[in-house]
Amino acid sequence: MPPSHISKTDFKARALEYFRQIETTGETMVVTDHGRPAFEVRPYRGLARNPLQVLQGTVAHYERPCDPV
Repeated sequence: MPPSHISKTDFKARALEYFRQIETTGETMVVTDHGRPAFEVRPYRGLARNPLQVLQGTVAHYERPCDPV
């Protein structure tokens, strides 16, 4: 189901109501500014995997770290 779109003005007036709705339904809302998407509000989704797995392979390994680069 595509996310629902609401204006910034409407969001400002009813933000807490929208937050509760998002928590309950799990759906995403797109807040628009003059008809253009400005930001997205969605429920938090934690990492599905171990944080160390996310970092695996991101550290450079140098055989001789003191050599000039």
